[in-house]
Amino acid sequence: MTTLLPYFERPEFLADANCKIPLVGFGTVGSSVARLLYARSVEHSLQLTHVCNRRVARKKVSWIPPDVMWTEDIEDVLASDVEVVVELMGGLEPAHEWVRRALQSGKSVVTANKQLIARFGSELLKLAWDHGQSLSFGACVAGGVPVLSGLREGLAGDRLTKVCGILNGTCNYILTRIEQAGISFAEALGEAQRAGFAEADPVDDIDGLDAGAKLVILARVGLNLEIRPEQVTCRSIKNVRALDFEYAHDLGCTIRQISTATISEGKAHAVVEPSLVPKDSPLAAISGSQNLVVSSGEFGGDIAFSGAGAGGNPTAVAVVSDLLQAVRHGSNGSARPHRPAAIAYEVTSDLEQSQYVRFVVRDRPGIIAALAGVFSRHHINIDAVFQKPGHSKSELPFVITLESCKESRIMAALAEIAKFDFLTETPVRMPILK
Repeated sequence: MTTLLPYFERPEFLADANCKIPLVGFGTVGSSVARLLYARSVEHSLQLTHVCNRRVARKKVSWIPPDVMWTEDIEDVLASDVEVVVELMGGLEPAHEWVRRALQSGKSVVTANKQLIARFGSELLKLAWDHGQSLSFGACVAGGVPVLSGLREGLAGDRLTKVCGILNGTCNYILTRIEQAGISFAEALGEAQRAGFAEADPVDDIDGLDAGAKLVILARVGLNLEIRPEQVTCRSIKNVRALDFEYAHDLGCTIRQISTATISEGKAHAVVEPSLVPKDSPLAAISGSQNLVVSSGEFGGDIAFSGAGAGGNPTAVAVVSDLLQAVRHGSNGSARPHRPAAIAYEVTSDLEQSQYVRFVVRDRPGIIAALAGVFSRHHINIDAVFQKPGHSKSELPFVITLESCKESRIMAALAEIAKFDFLTETPVRMPILK
């Protein structure tokens, strides 16, 4: 008779005894990883040996055993016999140099540093391969949602052509609050900061740079696409108003910050921008600080991954999952999967999409005719015009929706429209997703 072991006692789950683990960085995520390691210590044999952090004395906590070394010197970690280095310090330097040195010294690395992987991921993956080590970064995108492992392993049999989603919980929280409470962007941002969802300086979130770095990683893992963060077109959500949600609702949509990477006709497209999303789309159902990633496969169709995209505990789950996988691969001698070199396509933002354009003007006769003339000269068809009553003639908002047109055409038309003296604000443009 075959006896089945409990899941966490099976050999394929258990790490080798006394597998030594240092934490480099002991902030919110680092401390959550340590707590998780101790909370599940009976289920694995990972041994925390070092905590490395700047001004480490102020980081010490009583619940970590006294045999753990607290240090400010990375040399204490690199010179030790630890097997997998967990990098949670963030930033590009010295994280880049320390991860390089760890790999070169024969240690695998687990990291949650999205900027590091977005900018140096290909280089570090090659370095890990050359030195017989692994580099794991599942916590870099969507927190505790196992989207990267899902794309890399669960969907390995498909040929993916698109990944898109809501990758920044701060922006999603802000947009959700504007929609639900009818408040201004500034008020929603203030709420997000007080609730701990937004940093004191939220520019990377608001302007799409944080989501752009995550999109680079998603594109590399899901599409085998090599792009740099500066090639991702990023547009801010700061000009979205409650009024835009009213118009979006009239169109059967809501507004979300959407990150999209696609490959089509030998070209790549990568953009992060506020977009009108149909109410029946899975993207519309994500509210608050949640994340969602949808992959589109040539054979398997659309697959969605959703869950908590930020926070110490969800991110710690992803880190520890990567850690266990790295240790299992190292302990049982299993071959590392082949990592094909990512392909560097020409990157363009010139996609063809329907458009929402909100104008605010000093009202006078002939405005619609003037705008229609510009759009006509750029071979853009107007789909509809919407104007809600009750606004001042001196600052009159209205919306024009445009039929599907190239990005280059709409930008050229808006550059010409910007010269009109009846505008009181720069027009706000967002694509209307299908």
